[in-house]
Amino acid sequence: MNYHKKELKKGITIHNITTNKFKTNLFAVFLALPLERENVTKNALITAILRRGTQNIPSQDGISKKLEEMYGASFDCGIEKTGDNQIMKFYLEAVNEEFIPEKEELTKKCIDILLDIIFNPLIEKNGFKEEYVESEKNNLQQIIESKIDNKRAYAFERCIEEMFKGEPYGLYKYGYVEDLKEITAQNLYEYYQTLIQECKIDIFVSGELEHEKVNDIIKKNIEIEKLKERNAKYIVNSENSNPRQQKEANVVEEHMQVGQGNLIMGLDISGTQENGKYIASVYNAILGGGANSKLFQNVREKESLAYTAGSTYRRQKNVIFIRCGIEIANYEKALETIKVQLTDMQKGKFSEEDVNNAKELITESIRGINAEQDTEITYYYGQELSDNFVPLEEYVEKINQVTKKEVQELANTIWINTIYFLRD
Repeated sequence: MNYHKKELKKGITIHNITTNKFKTNLFAVFLALPLERENVTKNALITAILRRGTQNIPSQDGISKKLEEMYGASFDCGIEKTGDNQIMKFYLEAVNEEFIPEKEELTKKCIDILLDIIFNPLIEKNGFKEEYVESEKNNLQQIIESKIDNKRAYAFERCIEEMFKGEPYGLYKYGYVEDLKEITAQNLYEYYQTLIQECKIDIFVSGELEHEKVNDIIKKNIEIEKLKERNAKYIVNSENSNPRQQKEANVVEEHMQVGQGNLIMGLDISGTQENGKYIASVYNAILGGGANSKLFQNVREKESLAYTAGSTYRRQKNVIFIRCGIEIANYEKALETIKVQLTDMQKGKFSEEDVNNAKELITESIRGINAEQDTEITYYYGQELSDNFVPLEEYVEKINQVTKKEVQELANTIWINTIYFLRD
């Protein structure tokens, strides 16, 4: 296997992915914390502030110059929502040392600068640099307020918000404008000091590297040495647990100036089959996973009720979302046609060919995971968060073992939780 992991300290893990497919090495650090209303905005803001400068390199321009000197290395960071966790993500990519003209410790430089950005931020007057904080507060406010500009993405977020109202997963990953006014350079830094000692930390190294040597560089890094062992504060994502009871669907209609209606339906899966996530993946592919799916063929092609029609399975929450862009006047007919597809799945009105096509679609996607360094890292990190490691080869085997009967049985545990419609 090309993947190995090692606990550096309690709550801090190094993940090594050995691959010779690329001329670059990719280094990534993930900080995981439970999604919490009181901290969601702070976490998004901190991620943006950290990239602005460190004690050793006090400006973003300075960081960029350092990276350029490292044969054009690149850095990026962001915030994500994975299950009930908020994830701060930091990436640094650089050319493999074998391809540079003069021998130098480029790998060590990459690790040192990445860890410096995350764990050694620029501090002034017992807080983050005030100029950076105010600038990033303005940037974050624009990001939050502009989510309404992309109506399809906005409708999807609103459906999640309604479906998971009062639950962590219903929170917006970038937080809320009303929180920003209470945040100062000092109280944000104080919070940062707490989170950095409580969060789950995962460090990924992907490339053709001597991983024992790399691990030793990380272990001896001054910023890592400062960190204490911790009982990592994060939520284990369990794909097969869903405590919510079946109820009548919550129907939400929102009016806005739009030229096209956006219909989003959130489906709960109450089934707890042993291989539920694999069965649900096949179910989703048949329902709305591609051009051969029931939603695409019936809602879009046959009935011409939608510009777009498909579905997505979120295994961390064991839910499926149906997403359709429709003429507003077609709402009732589209909704009825979608419900027919769900009923047909319950009745087993799909073929073995449908099941095989779904499996092929999924396995092609799985086999493409290691074609990109970042997607491979994302896969293994997802396995880490689920606390149930499954190698890619085994994942393919599990998908191919799914039967039509299992898909139909799962279909009968699925119910519509939320119907959200954005219209004029």
